Amino acid sequence: MANTISRWLIGFGAAGLLAMTAIIAWQVFGRFILDSSPSWTEQASLILMIWYVMFAAAAGVHEGFHIRIALLEEKLGSERARPVVRIVAIVVAVLGLVLMVYGAQLCWLVRDNVVPSLGVSRAVAYFPLPIAGLLMALFALPQIVSGKHPVEPHGEEEIA
Repeated sequence: MANTISRWLIGFGAAGLLAMTAIIAWQVFGRFILDSSPSWTEQASLILMIWYVMFAAAAGVHEGFHIRIALLEEKLGSERARPVVRIVAIVVAVLGLVLMVYGAQLCWLVRDNVVPSLGVSRAVAYFPLPIAGLLMALFALPQIVSGKHPVEPHGEEEIA
């Protein structure tokens, strides 16, 4: 189930990046070719960026491509690094829960604010924060239990 959710998040992130690229291309075309840039493009691309970055970050916790400093883990070796992996996963889970709680509060606080160029609630922009936070916390749980990353590092490959 978690693999399926992660794949959907990555797919959504890729689609969001493509949509944002198309919107920015339309903005540039409008500004330099038509001499009339659409008013909605900047806000739409910013909202899309928030959405795909947050969902990709959640997928990164599950897939193991989130940012971490692996030097200590590599020096300790696989078995002795388990406590470090667990601590990092606990920190990620706690930060995910914080993001969930405060993201939900932010959505609630800005629900009546409207993005003028789009005519939608500002909460639409921040809606992924609590969802991504919850997913980050859930995706960190197996790492807390096992003490292993979802994808173990392969180490340095020899350059021929």
